Amino acid sequence: MQLSPLVDPGADLTDEEVRRYARHLILPEVGRQGQRRLKNARVLMVGAGGLGSPGLLYLAAAGVGTIGIIDFDVVDESNLHRQVIHRTGDIGRAKVESAAEAVARVNPLVQVIRHAERLDATTAPGIIEGYDLVVDGTDNFPTRYLVNDVCGLLGKPHVWASIFRFDGQLSVFWAGRGPCYRCLFPTPPPPGAVPSCAEGGVLGVLPGLLGTAQANEAIKLIVGMGDPLVGRVAIHDSLRATWQEIGVRADPRCALCGESPTVTEPIDYVAFCAGPAVATDEGPLPEVSPRELAALLVSDERVTLVDVREPHEREINRIDRAIGVPKGLFETGEAWAILPDGPLIVHCKSGARSAQVLRTLTAAGREARHLAGGIDAWIEEIQPDLARY
Repeated sequence: MQLSPLVDPGADLTDEEVRRYARHLILPEVGRQGQRRLKNARVLMVGAGGLGSPGLLYLAAAGVGTIGIIDFDVVDESNLHRQVIHRTGDIGRAKVESAAEAVARVNPLVQVIRHAERLDATTAPGIIEGYDLVVDGTDNFPTRYLVNDVCGLLGKPHVWASIFRFDGQLSVFWAGRGPCYRCLFPTPPPPGAVPSCAEGGVLGVLPGLLGTAQANEAIKLIVGMGDPLVGRVAIHDSLRATWQEIGVRADPRCALCGESPTVTEPIDYVAFCAGPAVATDEGPLPEVSPRELAALLVSDERVTLVDVREPHEREINRIDRAIGVPKGLFETGEAWAILPDGPLIVHCKSGARSAQVLRTLTAAGREARHLAGGIDAWIEEIQPDLARY
């Protein structure tokens, strides 16, 4: 779909800019006018992580005049294998500061606006309104729906990508000119149904591929060249080195951009993605804290601790007395022949997978609880010497 340029040309290029962007200027599809559009563009990057890292570097190198970075997190050592905008010396620093400095090193002609805060329904409209387009580099469903809805309400496009393990997806959502994110995903998945990268892992180079592709789509929109991914989703399999594409149409029943929209302002996205509350006789899922578990492992030999993570995760760290029964065995039914009699406590990395297993156990009538916060919480409170991942 050929689209008109998103941004008007800015001031003429200086001699320094002509030298810096010379290889752009000799491309007929970009040229001096296109580079002036890039110079005049204002792009907001939501998230300075795996996707945001290459996206920010390439947008800056391309000469996007103003780049906003919003992120409330700090750099962790486990980020470094994929979040290449940060360095070892940045561990513990605010990501927005580390990323802004990296952008300035790449191109000092770019103005960087730091938003060291969490994007939510209150702050998002005021922030996003000041930009021409948004690049969504987030990894959680509440923020994805938030970005989509606010961009749709403001009439702005956003470039979306999602990554998990070895696979990635990419599209441009623009309510009114094509489908929005809600047209493709009308409702979020049940909590815990889609593991995060922290739970399932991600190949380090994968966000580099997808984040760079996001920058490419943003540049195409700004300049008005090529065929942006509006109405199409690109799907990448890094193990097979393949790209596939599926078409997506605007849904006339869409809550945001359909014929009778019900989303007319930002909502509570955490509650929306948590799903409707289900009343049960049992009440909340039974759980134990790390300190309660530590005491039980000493005082009650009847209790069996069940680690539902994958074997390769157990090679990184494990809690003594835990037996390994991966979550997949509960789904196939093979777990029942392995589990001993007596009360069970299940755990995973952070609590999402163990909560799903716990529902299966309680539905089958087994006496069971799960470790709140998983082995991450156990390391934080009980065994800080265990390796983290």
